[in-house]
Amino acid sequence: MPGSRVPGRTWTVRLAGHSDHTVSVTCSNATCRMPPRSKDAASLRRFAAEHIKAHGRLAGARPNAACSCGSAQCALHESRVQCAGTSLLVLVHNPAVGQVWTLAEVCQACARHVPHLAVLATARPVLPTPATPPAERLAQRAAVPGGFSSPEAAPEPSPGRRRPHRPRRSRG
Repeated sequence: MPGSRVPGRTWTVRLAGHSDHTVSVTCSNATCRMPPRSKDAASLRRFAAEHIKAHGRLAGARPNAACSCGSAQCALHESRVQCAGTSLLVLVHNPAVGQVWTLAEVCQACARHVPHLAVLATARPVLPTPATPPAERLAQRAAVPGGFSSPEAAPEPSPGRRRPHRPRRSRG
């Protein structure tokens, strides 16, 4: 992979049973707060699944991420694969095991060989920037009427957001 790539990220959420018939959840991200041990394995299993999905929503796929497994000794797939293609954010969970969820940035080539995989996000390719000198780009921006601080350049409100209700003035 080219040198401009950053290492692919991986998160693992694990459900562990204990001798006292309780279950605990751990996350490879040390900053995450996990619930205490519980005898309610079903609720902790739901928590673990939602927790890893939350990591996925927050992380997104990075276009400059290298495959987290690399082309040798990948823990996610058995066959040797030459890494290639767009970076994907994937969730790997074998329902037969049901205790481990892995979220990883992998390339398209490796993703084809990973069992029990769900693609959560595909990185958008970075478009090459024109070789325009910085001073010329600044001049081009300044030529645009309005600018970010003018009311004419204000973004349109998204369709899902409503404006606050203002009572109409009565004529008369």
